[in-house]
Amino acid sequence: MASTNFIDYVKIVCRSGKGGRGSMHLHRAKYQPNGGPDGGDGGRGGNVYLVANRNYWTLLHLRYERHIFAGHGGAGGKNCAHGSDGEDRYIQVPCGTVAYDAETGKYLCDVKRDGDTVMLLKGGRGGLGNWQFRSPTNQTPRYAQPGEPMQEKTIVLELKMLADVGLVGFPNAGKSTLVAAVSAARPKVADYPFTTLEPSVGVVAYRDNRSFVMADIPGIIEGAAEGRGLGLRFLRHIERNAALLFLVPADSDNIAERYRVLLDELQKYNPAMLEKKRILAISKSDLIDSELEDLLSAELPTDVPTVFISAVSGQGINRLKDLLWECLTADDSPLGQERADEMAHTDREVSRFSNDFADWDDEEQPTDDEQQEESDEEELEEYDLEMLEDE
Repeated sequence: MASTNFIDYVKIVCRSGKGGRGSMHLHRAKYQPNGGPDGGDGGRGGNVYLVANRNYWTLLHLRYERHIFAGHGGAGGKNCAHGSDGEDRYIQVPCGTVAYDAETGKYLCDVKRDGDTVMLLKGGRGGLGNWQFRSPTNQTPRYAQPGEPMQEKTIVLELKMLADVGLVGFPNAGKSTLVAAVSAARPKVADYPFTTLEPSVGVVAYRDNRSFVMADIPGIIEGAAEGRGLGLRFLRHIERNAALLFLVPADSDNIAERYRVLLDELQKYNPAMLEKKRILAISKSDLIDSELEDLLSAELPTDVPTVFISAVSGQGINRLKDLLWECLTADDSPLGQERADEMAHTDREVSRFSNDFADWDDEEQPTDDEQQEESDEEELEEYDLEMLEDE
Protein backbone atom coordinates (compact mmCIF):
# COMPACT_ATOMS: atom_id res chain seq x y z
CA MET A 1 0.00 0.00 0.00
CA ALA A 2 3.02 2.31 0.01
CA SER A 3 2.62 3.12 -3.70
CA THR A 4 -1.00 4.25 -3.46
CA ASN A 5 -2.72 7.25 -1.98
CA PHE A 6 -5.57 5.16 -0.60
CA ILE A 7 -4.85 4.69 3.12
CA ASP A 8 -7.70 3.19 5.13
CA TYR A 9 -5.90 2.10 8.29
CA VAL A 10 -3.73 4.32 10.51
CA LYS A 11 -2.46 4.47 14.08
CA ILE A 12 -2.01 7.82 15.75
CA VAL A 13 -1.06 9.12 19.19
CA CYS A 14 -3.52 11.64 20.64
CA ARG A 15 -3.00 13.78 23.69
CA SER A 16 -5.25 16.36 25.27
CA GLY A 17 -3.97 19.46 27.02
CA LYS A 18 -3.41 19.76 30.74
CA GLY A 19 -5.18 22.38 32.79
CA GLY A 20 -3.41 25.54 33.79
CA ARG A 21 -2.47 26.08 37.41
CA GLY A 22 -4.32 28.57 39.57
CA SER A 23 -2.53 31.69 40.74
CA MET A 24 -1.61 32.23 44.39
CA HIS A 25 -1.26 36.00 44.28
CA LEU A 26 -1.90 38.56 47.03
CA HIS A 27 -2.88 42.04 45.95
CA ARG A 28 -0.43 44.77 46.82
CA ALA A 29 -0.88 48.51 46.21
CA LYS A 30 0.59 51.72 47.60
CA TYR A 31 -2.41 52.57 49.75
CA GLN A 32 -3.61 49.00 50.14
CA PRO A 33 -0.82 46.92 51.68
CA ASN A 34 -3.13 44.07 52.65
CA GLY A 35 -5.36 43.78 49.61
CA GLY A 36 -6.09 40.12 50.00
CA PRO A 37 -6.03 37.28 47.47
CA ASP A 38 -6.63 37.99 43.80
CA GLY A 39 -5.14 34.94 42.06
CA GLY A 40 -7.15 33.86 39.01
CA ASP A 41 -8.10 30.37 37.80
CA GLY A 42 -6.12 28.41 35.27
CA GLY A 43 -7.49 27.72 31.80
CA ARG A 44 -8.71 24.33 30.69
CA GLY A 45 -6.63 22.06 28.49
CA GLY A 46 -7.54 21.53 24.85
CA ASN A 47 -9.77 18.64 23.78
CA VAL A 48 -9.20 16.24 20.90
CA TYR A 49 -12.17 15.68 18.58
CA LEU A 50 -12.87 13.30 15.69
CA VAL A 51 -14.82 14.99 12.89
CA ALA A 52 -16.38 13.41 9.79
CA ASN A 53 -15.70 15.40 6.64
CA ARG A 54 -17.23 14.40 3.31
CA ASN A 55 -14.39 16.13 1.45
CA TYR A 56 -11.97 13.43 2.60
CA TRP A 57 -11.94 9.95 1.06
CA THR A 58 -8.79 8.50 2.60
CA LEU A 59 -6.70 8.67 5.79
CA LEU A 60 -3.55 9.58 3.89
CA HIS A 61 -3.16 12.92 5.67
CA LEU A 62 -2.87 11.09 9.00
CA ARG A 63 -0.31 8.63 7.67
CA TYR A 64 2.37 11.30 8.03
CA GLU A 65 0.93 13.13 11.05
CA ARG A 66 0.89 10.49 13.74
CA HIS A 67 0.95 12.80 16.76
CA ILE A 68 -2.11 14.95 17.51
CA PHE A 69 -1.47 17.13 20.57
CA ALA A 70 -3.90 19.69 21.96
CA GLY A 71 -2.74 22.88 23.64
CA HIS A 72 -2.21 23.25 27.39
CA GLY A 73 -4.22 25.66 29.48
CA GLY A 74 -2.60 28.88 30.61
CA ALA A 75 -1.88 29.70 34.25
CA GLY A 76 -4.04 32.15 36.14
CA GLY A 77 -2.74 35.62 36.89
CA LYS A 78 -3.14 38.44 39.34
CA ASN A 79 -6.21 40.67 39.49
CA CYS A 80 -8.31 37.49 39.14
CA ALA A 81 -7.14 37.03 35.57
CA HIS A 82 -8.31 33.74 34.10
CA GLY A 83 -5.76 31.66 32.23
CA SER A 84 -6.19 31.07 28.51
CA ASP A 85 -7.85 27.84 27.38
CA GLY A 86 -5.77 25.33 25.47
CA GLU A 87 -6.26 24.98 21.73
CA ASP A 88 -8.61 22.18 20.69
CA ARG A 89 -7.53 19.76 17.97
CA TYR A 90 -9.97 18.45 15.36
CA ILE A 91 -9.04 15.30 13.45
CA GLN A 92 -10.72 15.44 10.03
CA VAL A 93 -11.55 11.96 8.71
CA PRO A 94 -13.78 10.57 5.93
CA CYS A 95 -17.36 9.63 6.69
CA GLY A 96 -17.53 6.06 7.92
CA THR A 97 -14.38 6.07 10.07
CA VAL A 98 -14.26 3.93 13.22
CA ALA A 99 -11.88 4.53 16.13
CA TYR A 100 -10.41 1.83 18.39
CA ASP A 101 -8.09 1.92 21.39
CA ALA A 102 -4.78 0.49 20.16
CA GLU A 103 -3.76 -0.75 23.62
CA THR A 104 -6.96 -2.58 24.56
CA GLY A 105 -8.72 -3.03 21.20
CA LYS A 106 -11.89 -1.44 22.60
CA TYR A 107 -14.29 0.25 20.21
CA LEU A 108 -14.42 3.99 20.86
CA CYS A 109 -16.67 5.73 18.35
CA ASP A 110 -17.94 5.86 14.78
CA VAL A 111 -18.52 8.97 12.67
CA LYS A 112 -20.80 8.38 9.69
CA ARG A 113 -22.42 11.65 8.57
CA ASP A 114 -20.71 14.81 7.45
CA GLY A 115 -20.15 17.03 10.46
CA ASP A 116 -20.43 14.30 13.11
CA THR A 117 -18.11 15.27 15.97
CA VAL A 118 -17.00 13.02 18.82
CA MET A 119 -14.67 13.93 21.66
CA LEU A 120 -11.84 11.42 21.88
CA LEU A 121 -9.89 12.96 24.76
CA LYS A 122 -10.98 15.59 27.25
CA GLY A 123 -8.58 18.24 28.36
CA GLY A 124 -7.76 18.77 32.01
CA ARG A 125 -9.64 21.36 34.03
CA GLY A 126 -7.80 24.44 35.18
CA GLY A 127 -6.90 24.83 38.83
CA LEU A 128 -8.65 27.33 41.07
CA GLY A 129 -6.77 30.42 42.18
CA ASN A 130 -6.52 31.48 45.81
CA TRP A 131 -9.24 34.06 45.15
CA GLN A 132 -11.72 31.15 45.09
CA PHE A 133 -10.70 29.98 48.58
CA ARG A 134 -11.18 33.27 50.44
CA SER A 135 -13.58 33.22 53.38
CA PRO A 136 -14.23 35.22 56.57
CA THR A 137 -12.08 32.78 58.50
CA ASN A 138 -9.43 32.41 55.78
CA GLN A 139 -8.89 35.87 54.40
CA THR A 140 -5.42 35.33 52.93
CA PRO A 141 -5.23 31.81 51.52
CA ARG A 142 -1.70 31.11 50.36
CA TYR A 143 -2.48 28.11 48.21
CA ALA A 144 -4.05 27.35 44.83
CA GLN A 145 -4.94 24.29 42.83
CA PRO A 146 -2.77 22.79 40.11
CA GLY A 147 -4.38 21.98 36.80
CA GLU A 148 -5.67 18.50 36.00
CA PRO A 149 -3.25 16.30 34.05
CA MET A 150 -3.55 15.59 30.35
CA GLN A 151 -4.81 12.36 28.77
CA GLU A 152 -2.89 10.38 26.19
CA LYS A 153 -4.08 7.47 24.08
CA THR A 154 -2.95 5.55 21.01
CA ILE A 155 -5.86 5.23 18.59
CA VAL A 156 -6.39 3.09 15.51
CA LEU A 157 -8.63 4.56 12.80
CA GLU A 158 -10.35 2.28 10.29
CA LEU A 159 -12.16 3.57 7.23
CA LYS A 160 -15.28 1.54 6.41
CA MET A 161 -16.90 2.73 3.21
CA LEU A 162 -20.56 3.69 3.16
CA ALA A 163 -21.92 1.58 0.31
CA ASP A 164 -25.12 -0.38 -0.31
CA VAL A 165 -23.77 -3.40 -2.18
CA GLY A 166 -20.43 -5.09 -1.62
CA LEU A 167 -18.73 -7.37 -4.16
CA VAL A 168 -17.12 -10.56 -2.88
CA GLY A 169 -15.17 -12.95 -5.05
CA PHE A 170 -11.87 -14.55 -5.93
CA PRO A 171 -9.23 -12.72 -7.98
CA ASN A 172 -10.15 -12.39 -11.65
CA ALA A 173 -13.82 -13.08 -10.96
CA GLY A 174 -14.90 -10.00 -12.94
CA LYS A 175 -15.71 -7.66 -10.05
CA SER A 176 -13.90 -4.62 -11.44
CA THR A 177 -15.30 -5.28 -14.91
CA LEU A 178 -18.82 -5.33 -13.47
CA VAL A 179 -18.34 -2.06 -11.59
CA ALA A 180 -16.96 -0.41 -14.73
CA ALA A 181 -19.93 -1.68 -16.77
CA VAL A 182 -22.73 -0.54 -14.45
CA SER A 183 -21.24 2.73 -13.11
CA ALA A 184 -18.96 5.58 -14.05
CA ALA A 185 -16.12 4.21 -11.92
CA ARG A 186 -13.04 3.08 -13.81
CA PRO A 187 -11.13 0.58 -11.69
CA LYS A 188 -8.10 -1.16 -13.12
CA VAL A 189 -9.01 -4.21 -15.24
CA ALA A 190 -6.43 -6.75 -16.41
CA ASP A 191 -6.11 -10.48 -17.12
CA TYR A 192 -3.95 -11.38 -14.11
CA PRO A 193 -4.84 -12.05 -10.45
CA PHE A 194 -4.96 -9.33 -7.80
CA THR A 195 -5.41 -6.53 -10.31
CA THR A 196 -7.44 -4.61 -7.73
CA LEU A 197 -5.19 -3.54 -4.88
CA GLU A 198 -7.49 -0.98 -3.29
CA PRO A 199 -11.28 -0.65 -2.91
CA SER A 200 -13.28 1.39 -5.39
CA VAL A 201 -16.83 2.71 -5.26
CA GLY A 202 -19.31 3.25 -8.10
CA VAL A 203 -22.83 4.68 -8.23
CA VAL A 204 -25.15 2.35 -10.17
CA ALA A 205 -28.03 4.04 -12.00
CA TYR A 206 -31.43 2.34 -11.75
CA ARG A 207 -34.90 3.01 -13.09
CA ASP A 208 -36.80 6.26 -12.43
CA ASN A 209 -33.63 8.20 -11.58
CA ARG A 210 -32.88 5.95 -8.62
CA SER A 211 -29.42 4.69 -7.77
CA PHE A 212 -27.39 2.75 -5.24
CA VAL A 213 -23.69 2.53 -4.34
CA MET A 214 -21.58 -0.54 -5.13
CA ALA A 215 -18.20 -1.20 -3.49
CA ASP A 216 -15.50 -3.33 -5.11
CA ILE A 217 -12.77 -4.78 -2.88
CA PRO A 218 -9.66 -6.80 -3.77
CA GLY A 219 -10.24 -10.50 -4.28
CA ILE A 220 -9.92 -12.96 -1.42
CA ILE A 221 -8.70 -16.53 -1.64
CA GLU A 222 -8.97 -19.63 0.50
CA GLY A 223 -6.90 -19.15 3.63
CA ALA A 224 -7.17 -15.37 3.56
CA ALA A 225 -8.01 -15.41 7.28
CA GLU A 226 -4.49 -16.77 7.88
CA GLY A 227 -2.95 -13.97 5.82
CA ARG A 228 -2.79 -15.57 2.38
CA GLY A 229 -3.08 -13.24 -0.58
CA LEU A 230 -4.11 -9.78 0.53
CA GLY A 231 -5.80 -11.22 3.61
CA LEU A 232 -9.15 -10.03 4.93
CA ARG A 233 -8.22 -6.44 5.80
CA PHE A 234 -10.34 -4.98 2.99
CA LEU A 235 -13.50 -6.75 4.16
CA ARG A 236 -14.06 -3.87 6.57
CA HIS A 237 -15.32 -1.85 3.60
CA ILE A 238 -18.33 -4.12 3.10
CA GLU A 239 -19.29 -4.48 6.78
CA ARG A 240 -21.81 -1.65 6.39
CA ASN A 241 -23.37 -2.98 3.19
CA ALA A 242 -27.00 -4.01 3.13
CA ALA A 243 -26.39 -6.72 0.51
CA LEU A 244 -23.43 -8.80 -0.60
CA LEU A 245 -22.97 -9.80 -4.23
CA PHE A 246 -20.87 -12.94 -4.67
CA LEU A 247 -19.22 -13.35 -8.06
CA VAL A 248 -18.03 -16.76 -9.27
CA PRO A 249 -16.85 -17.22 -12.87
CA ALA A 250 -18.80 -19.60 -15.07
CA ASP A 251 -15.62 -21.48 -15.98
CA SER A 252 -14.97 -22.52 -12.37
CA ASP A 253 -14.63 -26.23 -11.64
CA ASN A 254 -17.26 -26.23 -8.87
CA ILE A 255 -19.31 -23.07 -8.43
CA ALA A 256 -21.04 -24.24 -5.25
CA GLU A 257 -17.71 -25.13 -3.61
CA ARG A 258 -16.19 -21.77 -4.53
CA TYR A 259 -19.21 -20.02 -3.05
CA ARG A 260 -18.84 -22.05 0.15
CA VAL A 261 -15.17 -21.07 0.47
CA LEU A 262 -16.08 -17.39 0.26
CA LEU A 263 -18.71 -17.82 2.97
CA ASP A 264 -16.19 -19.55 5.23
CA GLU A 265 -13.73 -16.68 4.87
CA LEU A 266 -16.44 -14.14 5.71
CA GLN A 267 -17.42 -16.13 8.79
CA LYS A 268 -13.83 -16.19 10.01
CA TYR A 269 -13.61 -12.44 9.65
CA ASN A 270 -17.00 -11.47 11.12
CA PRO A 271 -19.84 -14.01 11.59
CA ALA A 272 -22.39 -11.16 11.54
CA MET A 273 -21.69 -10.62 7.83
CA LEU A 274 -23.45 -13.90 7.02
CA GLU A 275 -26.70 -12.35 8.24
CA LYS A 276 -26.70 -9.90 5.33
CA LYS A 277 -28.75 -10.51 2.21
CA ARG A 278 -26.74 -12.35 -0.43
CA ILE A 279 -26.95 -12.77 -4.20
CA LEU A 280 -24.83 -15.14 -6.26
CA ALA A 281 -23.89 -13.96 -9.75
CA ILE A 282 -22.23 -16.29 -12.25
CA SER A 283 -19.93 -13.98 -14.18
CA LYS A 284 -18.37 -14.49 -17.62
CA SER A 285 -21.53 -16.25 -18.81
CA ASP A 286 -20.76 -15.27 -22.37
CA LEU A 287 -18.20 -18.11 -22.37
CA ILE A 288 -20.88 -20.81 -22.06
CA ASP A 289 -23.94 -21.75 -24.10
CA SER A 290 -27.52 -22.17 -22.92
CA GLU A 291 -27.21 -25.95 -22.56
CA LEU A 292 -24.23 -25.69 -20.23
CA GLU A 293 -25.99 -22.92 -18.34
CA ASP A 294 -28.91 -25.26 -17.61
CA LEU A 295 -26.51 -27.93 -16.35
CA LEU A 296 -24.78 -25.46 -14.04
CA SER A 297 -28.09 -24.15 -12.71
CA ALA A 298 -28.91 -27.59 -11.30
CA GLU A 299 -25.72 -27.52 -9.21
CA LEU A 300 -26.10 -24.00 -7.81
CA PRO A 301 -27.04 -23.39 -4.13
CA THR A 302 -30.77 -23.12 -3.51
CA ASP A 303 -30.63 -20.84 -0.46
CA VAL A 304 -29.50 -17.76 -2.38
CA PRO A 305 -30.86 -16.00 -5.52
CA THR A 306 -28.66 -16.67 -8.55
CA VAL A 307 -28.26 -14.95 -11.90
CA PHE A 308 -26.00 -15.50 -14.90
CA ILE A 309 -24.35 -12.29 -16.04
CA SER A 310 -21.75 -11.00 -18.45
CA ALA A 311 -20.38 -7.51 -17.96
CA VAL A 312 -18.93 -7.57 -21.50
CA SER A 313 -22.09 -8.51 -23.43
CA GLY A 314 -24.60 -7.10 -20.91
CA GLN A 315 -26.29 -10.45 -20.34
CA GLY A 316 -28.32 -10.51 -17.11
CA ILE A 317 -27.22 -7.04 -15.97
CA ASN A 318 -30.78 -5.67 -15.76
CA ARG A 319 -31.92 -8.77 -13.93
CA LEU A 320 -29.05 -8.34 -11.49
CA LYS A 321 -30.00 -4.72 -10.82
CA ASP A 322 -33.58 -5.78 -10.12
CA LEU A 323 -32.45 -8.39 -7.59
CA LEU A 324 -30.14 -5.93 -5.87
CA TRP A 325 -32.83 -3.26 -5.68
CA GLU A 326 -35.29 -5.75 -4.18
CA CYS A 327 -32.74 -6.61 -1.48
CA LEU A 328 -31.96 -2.99 -0.73
CA THR A 329 -35.59 -1.87 -0.51
CA ALA A 330 -36.81 -4.78 1.61
CA ASP A 331 -38.42 -3.92 4.92
CA ASP A 332 -35.56 -5.40 6.96
CA SER A 333 -32.84 -3.83 4.81
CA PRO A 334 -33.39 -0.05 4.55
CA LEU A 335 -31.24 2.14 2.36
CA GLY A 336 -29.19 5.08 3.47
CA GLN A 337 -27.85 6.17 6.81
CA GLU A 338 -30.47 4.29 8.85
CA ARG A 339 -28.73 1.07 7.95
CA ALA A 340 -25.35 2.46 8.97
CA ASP A 341 -26.72 3.47 12.38
CA GLU A 342 -27.76 -0.11 13.07
CA MET A 343 -24.26 -1.50 12.51
CA ALA A 344 -22.95 -3.33 15.58
CA HIS A 345 -19.28 -2.78 16.32
CA THR A 346 -17.12 -5.29 18.12
CA ASP A 347 -13.82 -4.84 19.91
CA ARG A 348 -10.62 -5.80 18.12
CA GLU A 349 -7.82 -8.08 19.25
CA VAL A 350 -4.69 -6.22 20.28
CA SER A 351 -2.49 -8.82 18.57
CA ARG A 352 -4.15 -7.94 15.28
CA PHE A 353 -3.11 -4.33 15.65
CA SER A 354 0.45 -5.41 16.38
CA ASN A 355 0.60 -7.48 13.20
CA ASP A 356 -1.00 -4.83 11.00
CA PHE A 357 1.36 -2.08 12.14
CA ALA A 358 4.52 -4.16 12.40
CA ASP A 359 6.03 -2.32 9.42
CA TRP A 360 5.38 1.14 10.86
CA ASP A 361 8.54 2.83 12.06
CA ASP A 362 8.47 4.05 15.63
CA GLU A 363 9.00 7.77 15.56
CA GLU A 364 10.39 9.83 18.39
CA GLN A 365 8.16 12.36 20.06
CA PRO A 366 8.34 15.83 18.51
CA THR A 367 10.75 18.33 19.94
CA ASP A 368 7.72 20.32 21.10
CA ASP A 369 7.56 17.99 24.11
CA GLU A 370 11.02 18.96 25.25
CA GLN A 371 10.18 22.61 24.80
CA GLN A 372 6.97 22.11 26.76
CA GLU A 373 8.82 20.39 29.60
CA GLU A 374 11.23 23.32 29.76
CA SER A 375 8.35 25.78 29.87
CA ASP A 376 6.72 23.72 32.63
CA GLU A 377 9.90 23.94 34.69
CA GLU A 378 10.01 27.69 34.15
CA GLU A 379 6.39 28.00 35.26
CA LEU A 380 7.17 25.99 38.38
CA GLU A 381 10.13 28.26 39.20
CA GLU A 382 7.95 31.35 38.73
CA TYR A 383 5.34 29.75 40.95
CA ASP A 384 7.90 29.24 43.73
CA LEU A 385 9.20 32.79 43.38
CA GLU A 386 5.65 34.10 43.60
CA MET A 387 5.14 32.22 46.85
CA LEU A 388 8.34 33.68 48.30
CA GLU A 389 7.41 37.22 47.30
CA ASP A 390 3.96 36.92 48.86
CA GLU A 391 5.47 35.63 52.08
